[in-house]
Amino acid sequence: MAARGCARLEDECAFSYLTPRMFAEFENFQYEQHSFRLRLGAALAVMLVMFAVLTFRFYYLQINQHVHFQTLAENNRISLVPIIPNRGLILDRNGVVLAHNFFFYTLEITPAKINNLEQTIAEINQLIEVSSSDRKRFNKLRQQSHNFESVPIRTHLNETEAAKFAVHHYRFPGVEIKSRLFRHYPQGGLGAHMIGYIGRINDKDLESLEKAGDLSNYKGSDHIGKSGLEQYYERHLHGTTGFQQVEIDADGHAVRVLSSTPPIPGNNLVLAADVKMQEIAEKAFGERRGALVAINPQTGEVLSYVSKPTFDPNLFVGGIDSESWKLLNDSLDKPLINRPLRGIYPPGSTFKPFVALAGLEDGKRAPPYAIQDPGFFTLPGSRHRYRDWKPEGHGIVDIRKAITISCDTFFYGLAMEMGIEKLTSFVRHFGFGRKTGLDIKGEIEGLLPTPEWKKRRFKQPWYPGETVIVGIGQGYTLVTPLQLAHATAILANNGIAIKPRLVNRIQNALTSKHQDIPLVIQDKIELNPANVEIVKHGMIDVTLPGGTAAGVGANAGYSVAAKTGTAQVIGIKQNAKYNEHAINERHRDHALFIAYAPAENPRIALAVIVENGGHGGSAAGPIARKVMDYYLLGKVSGVEPTTTALSSPDTVTGTSETIPEEEFHD
Repeated sequence: MAARGCARLEDECAFSYLTPRMFAEFENFQYEQHSFRLRLGAALAVMLVMFAVLTFRFYYLQINQHVHFQTLAENNRISLVPIIPNRGLILDRNGVVLAHNFFFYTLEITPAKINNLEQTIAEINQLIEVSSSDRKRFNKLRQQSHNFESVPIRTHLNETEAAKFAVHHYRFPGVEIKSRLFRHYPQGGLGAHMIGYIGRINDKDLESLEKAGDLSNYKGSDHIGKSGLEQYYERHLHGTTGFQQVEIDADGHAVRVLSSTPPIPGNNLVLAADVKMQEIAEKAFGERRGALVAINPQTGEVLSYVSKPTFDPNLFVGGIDSESWKLLNDSLDKPLINRPLRGIYPPGSTFKPFVALAGLEDGKRAPPYAIQDPGFFTLPGSRHRYRDWKPEGHGIVDIRKAITISCDTFFYGLAMEMGIEKLTSFVRHFGFGRKTGLDIKGEIEGLLPTPEWKKRRFKQPWYPGETVIVGIGQGYTLVTPLQLAHATAILANNGIAIKPRLVNRIQNALTSKHQDIPLVIQDKIELNPANVEIVKHGMIDVTLPGGTAAGVGANAGYSVAAKTGTAQVIGIKQNAKYNEHAINERHRDHALFIAYAPAENPRIALAVIVENGGHGGSAAGPIARKVMDYYLLGKVSGVEPTTTALSSPDTVTGTSETIPEEEFHD
């Protein structure tokens, strides 16, 4: 008992040795130990949660997304390479090639892969000549391209140049030789405004393709139609892009082709135009500016389409250099303007046959109606004289004679008596003041003025004098050469308006099967045949002795119905004399001429405009004669245009004759 008590006493004694400080430290140790266990548990919980997340993610990627990532992995191994289709050809009616394709080598730079672009170009120049024009074209194309796209620094490399670079290609990372398909226009500028050209695809083109749902079909394509038929028939000409599935290695090199979908070449376009006739027409203009459109009135086929001056469309295919662009764009002659459908001119006296027919149909000038022409016309209560081209007048003039001799006085009175609304409403049926629907984009409507139009445009009322001068094709009235040719074709076709077209048929490049472009009747004007005959006989008389185009009809071998015209460019004061030699050449009158032949069964109708050419019979008429001779007789005539207006109706020479003033109000 004594021993146990002693032991207990020793324990108590030992416990009694813990000081308060030691006791506090003991309690703190217990707290830290407890806190450590809590942190360890929390860390373990976080680790468990993260492990669970990783397990779930692993399951999601490996099980749920297995197909998706397998496809991505396959794409790393397989590349889809587009195969660009051959662009369709453009041929004339006899199969002569106007646009085709060929392959040649180009040296191309990918800017994103080049550290010092200027140094690289300088080193290339030591191997292969890079001219200043090449550099300018490269810089222009680079601005239009993305940094990762290759841009040609040299085109049309010959085999020697290509081989020379190939030997040193290891020195030029980011520079490579490519074989590209290029468009070529073997006839050069002949028919350039009709055929158009292709150019590099830009952002605007990409937006249009995306909206049309055609973007995928242009993978790998660099060019697209920019103007003319190349643009209008782009979908037919481009074809369908093919694709190859190519297996590639880790370095991106092709190993083998797994599958291939061949491209489908574009369709060929066969035109109504004859390249020989086109050449005759363009040469007939010489260095003068103007336009010509010839149409088959029975079918709507455009047989010839001339805009002078012209340009070489080959300049645009690889990207036109700045110097060539400046020459074309800044030229006073405006060679890039498509004159047949965008050039607007007063129709002058070529408008008179349509005004005459309006008067006949309205009953205002039915035979035997005639006037005594004193050489001028005055409005009631006015002293202002609207002068005839012949100061002394033409004597007794009926409607047929008025067309033949181009009597201004007769048409002044007729227009005033009909009124502007009735007159413009009738002639609109012949296509004036509206688009013809030709298969080229960019056509403008011209202008048939009305009081409502003038009120909107100038916020002014319509004056009687403005109606007077509309009767002779002056004033606000404006037409395009295409409209004038179309109107002539409608008249030749007795009021049946057929939509004009440049393309005759679309031909499958693989099967040679073709689809004919259908004839489309736009309008059928209800006309009295007797009235039509009066106008037509007046136009036939124009090309006979005594007519304003007697020289054009002389010894033709076929009958021609025509009308000459002279359109003012600047106004002439009331008492002033017109002297073409005293004014700037670009301010002289335009020469116009419309015709169809043979008169009894028309197969060709045409309009010719020679800018600042003077009189239609002497400047524009001979051009038309050459075209008609070739089309109807298969020969080239010797009729030559003159540079000086002849002393005949519808014209002025020296200072002895005057032309009607372009007076807008009484």
